[in-house]
Amino acid sequence: MRRSKLIALKTLVWAACLGPLFWLIWEAVTNNLGPDPTATITFTTGLVTLRLLAISLAITPIRKLVPKLSWLIRFRRLIGLFAFFYATLHLMTWIALYAGFSLDAMASDVVKRRYITVGMAAWLLLFPLAATSTNWAIRKLGGQQWSLLHKLVYLAAICGVIHYWWQVKPGVLTPTTITIVFGILLVSRPILAILSHRKRMATTVRAPGL
Repeated sequence: MRRSKLIALKTLVWAACLGPLFWLIWEAVTNNLGPDPTATITFTTGLVTLRLLAISLAITPIRKLVPKLSWLIRFRRLIGLFAFFYATLHLMTWIALYAGFSLDAMASDVVKRRYITVGMAAWLLLFPLAATSTNWAIRKLGGQQWSLLHKLVYLAAICGVIHYWWQVKPGVLTPTTITIVFGILLVSRPILAILSHRKRMATTVRAPGL
């Protein structure tokens, strides 16, 4: 891929990922966050986190199914880091606007409110992934260990979806779409692994006759 095209694509990815934040800032400045601004900020940052996680997880199966799109891998780390960024904004909204920076209030919420407990677990699972998303960390951990560690993203995604379901009122089905998306991504992983293994085996069998 040409450098100029890569720069243009990176610029678009940055703009798309920062778009929700700029929207929140604009709505806050113009006083258009609705009757419950805190709830709007919480919902938006949480939903953006899940959507970015889904996009980052979709990149690997897409590039396997469509080899011409293998260049997408260049943006997986960036999108994943933006997912952690919004997850942190989501967390800070709770800490600052709901708990008022009170350690007692936060501890009580974590213990008493199951959606906060699982939400905190999701953030804690994402933290080591964000902290090791550097070339230096990959070299220090080794490719195999780094890859194993970053499989925690699937557990974080599951916790995030559960957090979403437990937070909405009974009968509200808004988390359905993102749940289906993550379900497809989780199921596609072993299927693609089996297909990839079969393809390698077929190639190995044909090799002696070449």
